[in-house]
Amino acid sequence: MLNRSRALTSVAVIAMVTGISAPAWAETLQEAIALAYRTNPSLLAQRANQRALDESIVQARAGLRPTLDLTVSGSYARDYSDAPIDRDSDSAAASVGVSQNLWTGGRVGHSITAADAQILAGRENLRDTEQSVLALVIQSYADVIRDGEILRIREANLGVLRRQLDESTARFEVGEITRTDVAQSEARLAQSEADLANARAQLSVSRAAYAAVVGQSPGDLAPMPVLPGVPADFDNALDVALVDNPAIRAAGYDLQAAEANVAAAKAEYLPSLRATASYGGANTDFDRFGDIADNTRLTAGATLSVPLFTGGLNSSRVAQALERANAAQIAVEGERRNTLQAVSSAYAQSISARSTLQAGQEAVRAATVAAEGVRQEAQVGLRTTLDVLNQELELRNAEVTLASARRNEYVAQANLLAAMGKLEGPDLDPTLEVYDPAANYNRVRNRGALPWDGVLETIDRVAAPPIVPAADAEDAPVDAQLKSEVVRTAPRN
Repeated sequence: MLNRSRALTSVAVIAMVTGISAPAWAETLQEAIALAYRTNPSLLAQRANQRALDESIVQARAGLRPTLDLTVSGSYARDYSDAPIDRDSDSAAASVGVSQNLWTGGRVGHSITAADAQILAGRENLRDTEQSVLALVIQSYADVIRDGEILRIREANLGVLRRQLDESTARFEVGEITRTDVAQSEARLAQSEADLANARAQLSVSRAAYAAVVGQSPGDLAPMPVLPGVPADFDNALDVALVDNPAIRAAGYDLQAAEANVAAAKAEYLPSLRATASYGGANTDFDRFGDIADNTRLTAGATLSVPLFTGGLNSSRVAQALERANAAQIAVEGERRNTLQAVSSAYAQSISARSTLQAGQEAVRAATVAAEGVRQEAQVGLRTTLDVLNQELELRNAEVTLASARRNEYVAQANLLAAMGKLEGPDLDPTLEVYDPAANYNRVRNRGALPWDGVLETIDRVAAPPIVPAADAEDAPVDAQLKSEVVRTAPRN
């Protein structure tokens, strides 16, 4: 049974990679995006991580709610001394206790603020993962189309060279050309067969990559549609990216969480007030355990706890939180610089590929005319067999370059949109059923809520240490200067 399962798995993998047994169906980029959006493992895992992160708000808000516990205990003792006393004794006790935070100096309130900021950062990380996955979908889609076109070029070239070899052989037999001309045709045909084998292998690799990211083997892919929102101006692309790039936004929310954690650490210096109550009783005889109810009492009170000396623990926590906020502030600047690089690189690649595409179209046109002319001239003895072979090779190289340029421009545009934060599912397919991470947050946020949560949160924030924004970097002017330099040196249409 195991061998049969392995065999079926192998057949499925072969079908996926080669497409031999896969059904041929037309696919559009929008269909590939929709399928990957629903089934891609990286994206699904990140969504699960975000739902797990949503639980942090429930845990933070639990500090506003009472804790209730039941305690039951029992003991037995035997005295082995010579004293004339009862040698056996036992006891039992049971109680219910409740405790409610009234004021923690902002510890609970600031932890709620930090949790909310971390959740928002997680949503931006989810956006970043989504855009990375969709960029891979677009790249794999373009790769399959490019490699399919190159395979078609190689097959056409093989057919031409076979006819050329037949023609050379026939002309050699009647004495019009030499054996060298035939050998040249044979050499080019052998090279063409090798190129065709490489093209088939590369297409299989691209089909496997497509299946890995999309979730199914590609069928007959439709032409690549125009990507919406591709900017024509570098300055605008950069301005949008500095606002909407998910990595920058996530770093900003991480900074907010770090600032809230600093305030929470400072709150450890303040007193805390807690209300407590317990109800229960005890009995000194197991045989009369049920009589505990006749010996019970209710105790209620309040506890004010004032930290006087912690051995440097609180000051160390504040210093640690401050350094983490400093690191978070630096991370924001780091993400800005990474975004500047990503936008500049993608824009430059897009411009370069567009220029290559335009030149490639002209090269294919000219090489097609030249190849036809050389063939006709060779038939009347004005060109050699080598001239025909070289011109045919030049034409095929121009066609391959053109196919690669189309792919490169398209992928560069997708990468540019991703760097700008504009490569989300709805941007590419308005009909896509969108995953909303806020829906789970709204569902779990008030789990276990009690009517007085809002009142206690407001009270807890009274006289709490304020959240102080981290000092805007002395690097801010550097950031502006860097942006100015990137804009100045950016490629133009």
